Amino acid sequence: MTRRRPVPGTHSGPAFAAIVLAVLAATVTGCGADKETRDYSVPGTLCGIRFDTKELTPFLPPGKKLSVKPDVTASATWCDVSVDGKLAVRTVQKWWQGGRDTAYFLRSQTLDRVEKTADAERYVYSDNQAFGKTQDCVDEKYQQELYTGVQAYGSDHEDADAMKRLIVSFTETVEKSDACDRLAS
Repeated sequence: MTRRRPVPGTHSGPAFAAIVLAVLAATVTGCGADKETRDYSVPGTLCGIRFDTKELTPFLPPGKKLSVKPDVTASATWCDVSVDGKLAVRTVQKWWQGGRDTAYFLRSQTLDRVEKTADAERYVYSDNQAFGKTQDCVDEKYQQELYTGVQAYGSDHEDADAMKRLIVSFTETVEKSDACDRLAS
């Protein structure tokens, strides 16, 4: 019987197969162990406005720490929501030129195409951002109306229906808040 000698540099046999299986098992196990989670809680209010956390949470990325930073001026309130120091979601309430539509307002807020509409174009939205126009929040003195926006920057999650629900809920809450009366005369 002739015995073959292993050729240097080739791998075969049970020992090699065991090594390959161990490496594959470690790789697959490692993928599951590194699954990222949200180690923070999502607040029900952001910069004084209530949010439906069930709708908002999917747009927030995994991470350890959530922070909320308002930026308030005489004509606008921006609310930046960051996860681990990276901007994830931004909301805006802004007094803007009266007599315009929501699409006109959104062009001042984003360069992205936002084409879906609801409620006679009062709401304009896409998979990760949405804009709305309040009803009866009018500043007669400056002839401005109050507009709203929600932009989700920090997640791969895209859901136009959820974004629509977020902007409708956010806008209705703003309409009932002090923000609606802030500049009205």
